[in-house]
Amino acid sequence: MSAVLPAIALPNPWRPALLALGLVLIVLGALYADTVAAMVAIWDRSETFAHAFLVPPISAWLIWRRRHDLARLTPRPQPLVLLAMAAFAAMWLMSDLVVVNAGAQFAWVAMLVLAVPAVLGWRVAHTILFPLLFLFFAVPMGEFMLDPMMDWTADFTIAALQSSGIPVYREGLNFVIPSGRWSVVEACSGVRYLIASFMVGTLFAYLNYNSWKRRALFMAVSIAVPIVANWLRAYGIVMLGHLSGNTIAVGVDHLIYGWAFFGVVVLIMFMIGARWSEPEVDADTTGTGFTAATAAMSATDPARSSSRWLAATAAAVAVLALPHAALWGVQRLEQGGGAPQLALPAQLGTGWQSVGSGSVGYRASFVNPGVEVARQYTDVNGGSVGVHLAYYRQQAADSKLVSSVNTLVHSEDDHWQRVSGGSTVVDTGAGALRWQTAQVLEREQPGLRRAHLTVWRIYWVNGHWVGGDAKAKIVGALTRLQGQGDDGAALVLWADADTPEKADARLRAFARDQLPALGALLEQTRSQR
Repeated sequence: MSAVLPAIALPNPWRPALLALGLVLIVLGALYADTVAAMVAIWDRSETFAHAFLVPPISAWLIWRRRHDLARLTPRPQPLVLLAMAAFAAMWLMSDLVVVNAGAQFAWVAMLVLAVPAVLGWRVAHTILFPLLFLFFAVPMGEFMLDPMMDWTADFTIAALQSSGIPVYREGLNFVIPSGRWSVVEACSGVRYLIASFMVGTLFAYLNYNSWKRRALFMAVSIAVPIVANWLRAYGIVMLGHLSGNTIAVGVDHLIYGWAFFGVVVLIMFMIGARWSEPEVDADTTGTGFTAATAAMSATDPARSSSRWLAATAAAVAVLALPHAALWGVQRLEQGGGAPQLALPAQLGTGWQSVGSGSVGYRASFVNPGVEVARQYTDVNGGSVGVHLAYYRQQAADSKLVSSVNTLVHSEDDHWQRVSGGSTVVDTGAGALRWQTAQVLEREQPGLRRAHLTVWRIYWVNGHWVGGDAKAKIVGALTRLQGQGDDGAALVLWADADTPEKADARLRAFARDQLPALGALLEQTRSQR
């Protein structure tokens, strides 16, 4: 007993360890303050991610619950973790170069989580693994599910209405029943229900179950339940409106009813889940602190212990600073430039003449491009193709080429509606290129013919034609790393023909013949920096 007491009285090995971790976290917050501020701004303005304000305090509380378990461990830095941290630092750099907010914010949280095993060791990180992983719910991501979930909601609602004996006429995400017209928009997708349910369901599973199998099962249920509940919610709202002559469950009412219905469903889910809850494993609550082995570590070599934390802190700070050094170098290599100048010619290639002054009836939705131009061209056979270019330079969060808000048709467009989408591959002088496609229908106007457009979109990034959002982001990041700037453009072609097949053939011929001329036009704009 007397041999242990002097050892326990020596300096606590957690003190330098926590000091080292604190310094790393301060540097992480200071260097990446813009990323953190952007993340918090999304929490503040978006109802979908407002729950993220609760994530940090919940995670801190979950860690505090394990404090006595942590007290029995010996913190030891793990230098190999710095390799994983460096990988996420590179991910942050690539995301920041092309303004992928979700990617940069995910990478920042990953670096925050990895700082724990890097400085305190694997055993400490394993003990608080769930609270650390729970921090990823703070990343505002999941909006990529909007389109498929809107489609699923529309499919279920229409099928349920037809099963109820109500005739339905559908056009994409819009449908008409005898009592009125309905649309499935972003608020109807159920994404916010899904994200909130999954976060709360994951926390419930951790607190109520010890078996990882039960936890995984309940987490899966917390994903499936809000999806199905949202389908039932949408069907119920349409039925309430139909049966009441559109006096209830319309306007703001249907959002209120939707949240009330969702709350009841989640409550029932938790009540059922609680029936299989497992007793919590007793934790050491004696508060006696560290073991003799822990204290002995401090006693045997305190100087080495201090140097270990100093080295771990210096190495982690170096890894965190590397992306900013690279970003500074990229910005120095890039040439400055004013607002881009771009104009479509009256004649494009051979045989394509501009129609009118350049104003066209359809335009894709692009937010804050540097310059935006559109013209409609006809050939000698009377075939018509619309050309729309949106050019971006010095991209930022509110002005970037590839963004979820840049769409062929906005869901709340008063004049056009997207009926279907897909992709197609065209062999051109620039190789086989994949285009995003959509069928776009003009909203019904009494006495007027409704235009039915076939629309194609592709990206041009620093001299390269690129198909697909992800590929455009990757090419954009690589060209910026080479000091070539961030210039990029979206090219949208559209045609109105008797059938979509004829429109496709016309667009395919136009793209094959005129893409080189359009590329040269964009290259000229890029060179005039």
